Amino acid sequence: MPDMQRFREVVDEAGCAIIGQTGNLAPADRRLYAIRDVTATVESVPMITASILSKKLAAGLDGLVMDIKTGNGAFAATMDFARELAHAITGVAAEAGLPATALITDMNQPLASAAGNAVEVQNAIDYLTGRKREERLHRVVTALCAQMLLAGGLAETFDTATARIEAVLAGGAAAEHFQKMVAALGGPSDLVEKAGRHLPAAPVIEPVYPETAGHVIAIDTFAIGNAVVVLGGGRRRARDTVDPAVGLTQLAAIGERIEARQPLAMIHARSAGAAAEAAATIRQSYTLGTADAVRPPALIRERIGKAP
Repeated sequence: MPDMQRFREVVDEAGCAIIGQTGNLAPADRRLYAIRDVTATVESVPMITASILSKKLAAGLDGLVMDIKTGNGAFAATMDFARELAHAITGVAAEAGLPATALITDMNQPLASAAGNAVEVQNAIDYLTGRKREERLHRVVTALCAQMLLAGGLAETFDTATARIEAVLAGGAAAEHFQKMVAALGGPSDLVEKAGRHLPAAPVIEPVYPETAGHVIAIDTFAIGNAVVVLGGGRRRARDTVDPAVGLTQLAAIGERIEARQPLAMIHARSAGAAAEAAATIRQSYTLGTADAVRPPALIRERIGKAP
């Protein structure tokens, strides 16, 4: 993890940095989180708000944009809970002098067609370079980035912010700055151009087929996440290790027509046994039916916070 000086240098060089916090940032939060875990207050909105904003305020932000997920794959499973949390975070932030905006976005299906570690990095690279830019992911990225440009005073309207985002994607600047950041943080200098050389690949890649053909009318997104955990791509316990190579790709989306021999997803696994176990979970995660039963959920549900 880079020290503060290196972090500042990377931001100066690349314009961005993805880092983790150290124990020195709002150190009491870790103790309070442990208390929440044993006192059944993990879902307490005031304590969630305090946990999030203690770190943001300590970092000295000038503005904050939050993406609050809602749906069967999100912590805030209901819209009411997501809205309560969004109002709490933006309201307390405003009282502390921090301009904040929250977008409530849907998580009743995976945001993109990949779930895992290396497969999601590849998906992100494909998005930045334009090799594959999936609509749902693009809409959320654009909406969040536009709010950040507005918060930073780099755009006056949502439309001008969106136009700037489209321009840096189309011109390659977004991918270029991502590559600069990766290299500045000690990663490979050719990750974007030669991702396959650096990202680990699973030895077993298997399709998972539906039991019957039909249109995808619902997805249990939490179960999809559990399938990744079954493969080793997530932790059940803090001491567990994560296998970055495993995961899921080509995940079918709500509304998509799936034929009997068309995969619901491709499984990237360490073994055939793990792939079979994950396949059973994935089949149970998908509900297929007729086209008239499809009700795609709204993607960007609500914006909460004072306009910049």
